[in-house]
Amino acid sequence: MSTFDNSIFTPATSVAAIIGGVALCRMLAQVASLRSGIRLLGFAQIPRLSRARVAKLAVTVGLAASACSATIVKAAEPGSWSSFQNSGIPVTTASLPTKWSPESVAWKTKLTGYGQSTVVVHEGTLYVTTTEGENKEKYHLEALSLESGQKKWTVSFENPSPEKNSTYVSRAAPTPVVDAQACYLYFEGGVIAAVAHSGETIWQRDLVEQYGAIKARHGIASSLEQDDTSLFVWVERMEEPYLLAVDKATGKNKWKVPGLGSTTWSTPRLMSVAGTKQLVCSSSGKIAGFDPQTGEQLWDFDGVANNTSCSPMPVGDGKFLIGASNGRGEENAAKGAAYNGVVEITKSADGWTAKYAWHATRATSSFGSPVVHDGSAYFVDRGGVLYVNDLTTGKESRPKRVDCGGIWATPLVANNKLYLFGQKGATTVIDLATGEEIATNSLWKVEPKSDSAEDGRPSSGSVLYAGTVAPPYLILRRGDVVYAIK
Repeated sequence: MSTFDNSIFTPATSVAAIIGGVALCRMLAQVASLRSGIRLLGFAQIPRLSRARVAKLAVTVGLAASACSATIVKAAEPGSWSSFQNSGIPVTTASLPTKWSPESVAWKTKLTGYGQSTVVVHEGTLYVTTTEGENKEKYHLEALSLESGQKKWTVSFENPSPEKNSTYVSRAAPTPVVDAQACYLYFEGGVIAAVAHSGETIWQRDLVEQYGAIKARHGIASSLEQDDTSLFVWVERMEEPYLLAVDKATGKNKWKVPGLGSTTWSTPRLMSVAGTKQLVCSSSGKIAGFDPQTGEQLWDFDGVANNTSCSPMPVGDGKFLIGASNGRGEENAAKGAAYNGVVEITKSADGWTAKYAWHATRATSSFGSPVVHDGSAYFVDRGGVLYVNDLTTGKESRPKRVDCGGIWATPLVANNKLYLFGQKGATTVIDLATGEEIATNSLWKVEPKSDSAEDGRPSSGSVLYAGTVAPPYLILRRGDVVYAIK
């Protein structure tokens, strides 16, 4: 067992993040002045209050603090993991296993082909996408029983953009989304579709036929985002990139607007901003916000770099966490920490703008996005070093190298425990109440690097791409296998 500085994992940290509002500060000033009558937080002296007023203020403060805390990160309902990164909130109150081995796996299912997407879940069924063929000629959606892992059905699609199947390109990388009506798909080759829970295709579109070839550096990896009636499809190709809003029921466009014009493998993210919704997209050197109803671009922000992989992670009204790597051979290589932090969207008379609320000093990210929980932000860099920053101030606790190594999957938090998914198959579990490393669990032996593998990347089949919460199971997705841990 090992520990790291857990001074940031305290109730005081969360309270500090919550009590930033002026109204709440005034309430606290009133409560504090009951006996002392002193000045507090720069407010004028406040007269002595009655006991009844004290009780009323105390209740108000408590309710306000609870409400503010809920806006930072609202944990997912157990069993409701319906999209990539659970729509930017990979946090749940569910209790999941903390220790396992290959012998203790509840079940594992070999998939048809290979894929890099996250498993999504709906009412006892898991949905997972793959591709197969020497040139990725086929795409598949497979439905698995949560209880047994048995395949219920497989639906296949022709790839309109065949490309050599290798570790250099995305392979069924975009994650589908699911709701009560259907599972909705997006494949990097240009297929989007809706498939009923019974396995029947409701509608299907070929974006290549409609809008031309999709060519992108290492392929497309942006997953779908959704609201109640729309799918948001981001095709950030090299030439004439675009962003779509598609009607879930019919598959028809609601709107189509230009993309950002720079490389990305991140996912568009819906978030609340000043009582409205905005769709936030992050690509190399640029972040932009769109009106999800009309597609109008509301703002853009170019004070960022090396942000090609991590998706925006909501942390509260109008704020989101953004991760960036140190880059390789880029203009801002080794400067990634300056671009990791919290970005805040605000509105003035001149319109919407975005800027950093704080920058990290040392923390960087890799392929896995940073996550937020209980007033703290968690980053894991390429070398497997965990950084913990105060969500309000950005103050960093002492970093810790974790046993699982570098991650490709975004971490998740379950029942106040942090799960870090090492790319080579090991998962480190940390108790956030104490900072203690509970265990590092491996599912398979690390395969020797093959001649065809990319520099620094495991060979085909051996990458742990994602974790999904599906109580009582933790679902782990390798390129060619789904595992259920119980």
